[in-house]
Amino acid sequence: MVQAAISAIGHYLPEDRMTNADLEKLVDTSDEWIQSRTGIRERRILKDPTKSTAFMASRAAEEVLRKRGIGADEIEAIIVGTVTPDMFFPATAALVQANIGATNAWGFDLSAACSGFLFALSTGAKFIESGRHKKVLVIGADKMSSILDYSDRTTCVLFGDGAGAVLLEPAEDGIGIIDSIERTDGSQWDVLCMRGGGSLIPATHESIDQGLHYITQEGRSVFKYAVTGMADVAVEIMEKNNLTADDIRYLVPHQANLRIIDATARRMGIDSEKVMLNIERYGNTTAATIPLCLADWESELRRGDGLVLAAFGGGFTWGAVYLKWAYDGCDVAIHPELVNVLAN
Repeated sequence: MVQAAISAIGHYLPEDRMTNADLEKLVDTSDEWIQSRTGIRERRILKDPTKSTAFMASRAAEEVLRKRGIGADEIEAIIVGTVTPDMFFPATAALVQANIGATNAWGFDLSAACSGFLFALSTGAKFIESGRHKKVLVIGADKMSSILDYSDRTTCVLFGDGAGAVLLEPAEDGIGIIDSIERTDGSQWDVLCMRGGGSLIPATHESIDQGLHYITQEGRSVFKYAVTGMADVAVEIMEKNNLTADDIRYLVPHQANLRIIDATARRMGIDSEKVMLNIERYGNTTAATIPLCLADWESELRRGDGLVLAAFGGGFTWGAVYLKWAYDGCDVAIHPELVNVLAN
């Protein structure tokens, strides 16, 4: 049976850092308050107003191509998970396609908030499994600073900017994406959302004055639903595939809140050393958090490692992916060991 395997990872992070001390100058908060409640120390901010989500996504995609040692013309499809597209249309995926020169690729954006990369990964895998495509680029990217109100301490302390990308290719012998679970509950849409900018509330002077083009959330409600949803779906995918904690090399959780991550790991019976974390350095980069974790931890991964990816986001959306890693992580341009695991 052919499965979709991650054959290369790329990432992009802006150079500028916004620390908790920086935020203390903007809103009534403190480093101790932020760290104790979220685990975040700093986040990256794309300050250049001429650069966007597509810029970051393209840089991450280019790193994928360099590390895999292939040309952009070999990419057949591009899926970008984002809630901060450069514009409503054309899609960010189309801009990435042009930026990297993927002349043979089609693509589209997928909007599922913090679950965007996970949903895009599941979608991309179907094109591989069906035999439709051999190389699918899946990207999670968000410029969250573009929709943050830096006078709102309930949101501005949480988010940062960044992008992560993976290449999906066919694999056999039980390597690749084994299973996935996706969930949505639209009845809770108003707990975490951006009300303005769409067809319901188009941009007007009034909507801008009312701050409707910024992200808003009810923090306690989001926390309650996220703790339950992310932990439940992670345990569900373990039970569905008869997995124990010993079968899982790493939990790769969405980096929204350290307490939510810890609760998910406890429910799964996973020790802390088997949890990928980078929230303290990047904050919540929305669709980019999971691929950024994979990029940071790539050198630790070995072929056959069992990973569970889990996320929860606005919508509400949540889900989990169980996969077997395809190669030994290393800092080389090409992974020759992939030759033996990828299908012809």
